[in-house]
Amino acid sequence: MLKTLGAQVKEFKKASIATPLFMILEVIMEMIIPLMMASIIDDGVEKGDLHHIYVVGAFMVAAAAIGLFAGIMGGKYGAKASAGFARNLRQAMFENIQEYSFSNIDKFSTAGLVTRLTTDVTNLQNAYQMILRMCMRAPSSMIIAMIMSFYINARLASVYLVAILILGTCLFLIMRSAMKYFDQAFPKYDELNASVQENVSAIRVVKAYVREDHETSKFHKAAENIYKIFCKAEENLSFNAPLMQLTVYSCILLISWLGAKMIVGSSLTTGELMSLLTYCMNILMSLMMLSMVFVMITMSLASARRITEVLNEKSDLDNPENPDFDIPDGSITFDHVYFNYKKGAGEPVLSDINLSIKSGETIGIIGGTGSAKTSLVNLISRLYDVTEGSIKVGGKDVRSYDMETLRNEVAVVLQKNVLFSGTILDNLRWGDKNASEEECKRVCRLACADEFIDRMPEGYNTYIEQGGSNVSGGQKQRLCIARALLKKPKVLILDDSTSAVDTATDAKIRKAFLTEIPETTKLIIAQRISSVQDADRIIVMENGKVNGFGSHEELLKTNEIYREVYESQTGGGGDFDEKRGE
Repeated sequence: MLKTLGAQVKEFKKASIATPLFMILEVIMEMIIPLMMASIIDDGVEKGDLHHIYVVGAFMVAAAAIGLFAGIMGGKYGAKASAGFARNLRQAMFENIQEYSFSNIDKFSTAGLVTRLTTDVTNLQNAYQMILRMCMRAPSSMIIAMIMSFYINARLASVYLVAILILGTCLFLIMRSAMKYFDQAFPKYDELNASVQENVSAIRVVKAYVREDHETSKFHKAAENIYKIFCKAEENLSFNAPLMQLTVYSCILLISWLGAKMIVGSSLTTGELMSLLTYCMNILMSLMMLSMVFVMITMSLASARRITEVLNEKSDLDNPENPDFDIPDGSITFDHVYFNYKKGAGEPVLSDINLSIKSGETIGIIGGTGSAKTSLVNLISRLYDVTEGSIKVGGKDVRSYDMETLRNEVAVVLQKNVLFSGTILDNLRWGDKNASEEECKRVCRLACADEFIDRMPEGYNTYIEQGGSNVSGGQKQRLCIARALLKKPKVLILDDSTSAVDTATDAKIRKAFLTEIPETTKLIIAQRISSVQDADRIIVMENGKVNGFGSHEELLKTNEIYREVYESQTGGGGDFDEKRGE
């Protein structure tokens, strides 16, 4: 964990080294001042030596100025190092998340990743700054003060030593009891963020169903959980301050009482007693600072583990050593393919799939909910890897290709259509960042998106809100299809991407595909028979297996599932989820 996190200090190593050095310099200056003060009292004030007071006073001012400069520089470099560390952590996590395969992403919730990138990183940033400043300042201040105290009077200094041992033990026990609560707290932030994210993204549904009270209750429950955990942790930590005060004042009373006796016995001077009292405060305040550091480190340990999980998670999909960058055509072959989302977890999602699709063919894919249609097409662009068998595109195993090249040539319009904040042109250029406006308009005509874009006041410069909330479901689908077409792929996969489009528009899109991109292999997943019946061939999926593969006419004759669904839909009702025979 430390190695993983430490690697993110990177270019801020100099600032990370300079901070503790300045802190040590500040402490040295602070520790010299009480000795000078003792000298002024004993050799200046009591002896009436004004010159000595001036000289030592000048040295005190110089020491204070150096200490002030060191403190400022320590603060400056500490802030630079901790803020830079946090920036690198966020960047490293975000970049690593971009490399994740779908199976890696499945391990983390969206809310959990957001919490790690925000709250957890902020905790580590604060802890790192305290480690650089307080963790160096407090121990060095305590050690130097102890050395100075023993140098002045070992008998009185032993009071500090006993106090440190007792106080240190008590603080350790308090920290240990508080740690378990902090470990529980941060996963609860995931629940809180999930509640906020879900509510904001689905605010229209919440209002439509008048579920504001329900959502408020969910948020209140998540917030209340965090509140209770932190209250329990703070209850333990509340003993810190009273314990510290008791120790400080006990030491002051003991040293004052014993010191007064020693002054009367001429074994201690007034100036030395003043120095010892100053060192007493330094030692005990250093302990207080250390206890604060321990609290912060305790809180950040849970965050550190969560961040390390994201940084250490490696994509289970890698490019081969010498990847192939040339995809000859859009032919697809499934050779005894088996697939499971988790290896060795129950029955495979796909079982013994054998298919051969020619380049330029239009293939319909049809089947009931849960028949693994989406799983089948996700393997083609290598969003997941097969468990057994192989998939070939252009006559070569997909695992032999450079993944970026493969995914540029195999365009997928996913089941969940997503648009991003920006203009329509910005969204379209996700397919090709260098595409001209005319090219964007051409693909929109193919996807029948030009019909509604031209009616918008700002046309292709119309701003799309986050998630495409200001366009309809059908409009969003057409824009996503246009975006995929802009990649000029050899294989185009539409995963139920015209479900929100009316049948007439659906037919126009399919006709445009036939005439405008005849060389592109097209795989169309659909629930409507009308969306696939004109395809060259149709795959019928059932329970992760190919139940039938042929043309519309062939399947009507030979495939019972296809025939029954066709009859139920053309007869005026029914869908794939209805039981056959009912």
